[in-house]
Amino acid sequence: MRFWHGSAMGCGKVATLGSSRYFRIMSHALRHALVLFSGGQDSTTCLAWALDRYAHVETVAFDYGQRHHVELEARQNVLHAMRSTFPDWAARLGEDHVLDLGVIGQVGGTAMTQAREIVTQANGLPNTFVPGRNLMFLTVSAALGYRRGIDILVTGVCETDYSGYPDCRDDTMKSQQVTLGLGLDARITIDTPLMWIDKAATWQLAHDLGGDALVDVVIEHSHTCYLGDRTQRHDWGYGCGTCPACELRSSGWLQWTAERSLP
Repeated sequence: MRFWHGSAMGCGKVATLGSSRYFRIMSHALRHALVLFSGGQDSTTCLAWALDRYAHVETVAFDYGQRHHVELEARQNVLHAMRSTFPDWAARLGEDHVLDLGVIGQVGGTAMTQAREIVTQANGLPNTFVPGRNLMFLTVSAALGYRRGIDILVTGVCETDYSGYPDCRDDTMKSQQVTLGLGLDARITIDTPLMWIDKAATWQLAHDLGGDALVDVVIEHSHTCYLGDRTQRHDWGYGCGTCPACELRSSGWLQWTAERSLP
């Protein structure tokens, strides 16, 4: 029997002969995962994806002086809702970690760490791009996982429907996976279940994993807005409605709901 796993190379599925149930049992029984969990739509969906696959899942977030610091509060609400709404997943959901990465804000200001207008820079990237942020996130997550006997990192990076950040690309994840494995002299897998899907498909994935109940958790409790706005409630959740993160989330919602209404 041969199969391949959902990592930076793709999403998990059985490649040849054998039952998907056997694959699911094997993956649940043998491996633990650490989800990079900001509390946004993408990381909430990734958390559900991991809980559907692995026997034990822990979560990690980073306090780096982000302008939308409210996400650190929202993520606790998401975790509580996941535990109370999905008992089977609650049994697999382990410890939560929050790491201080304030140094990110010290290496140069961006619209993610300072109150400044969100604009496109001369290099074509929005000034919400924080250089090296995802690379640092993955490095410290791998170190944490190493100490806790966890060899899978799950992250919601995507290069299909995103703001152009170079540290969200599939090539970056593949390179980082190799580098971390060499640097730790250990087997490291970086799972990127959203890499090749857009925001509409991310809504659909949440629905596939947890039905309307999980979609409701994403809407009511997750936080994506770069400005940290929790005062405005939209059909797709809370946010300013105009920042790049809100625009991606809302456009994905509109596309997904329109597709669902088709006969």
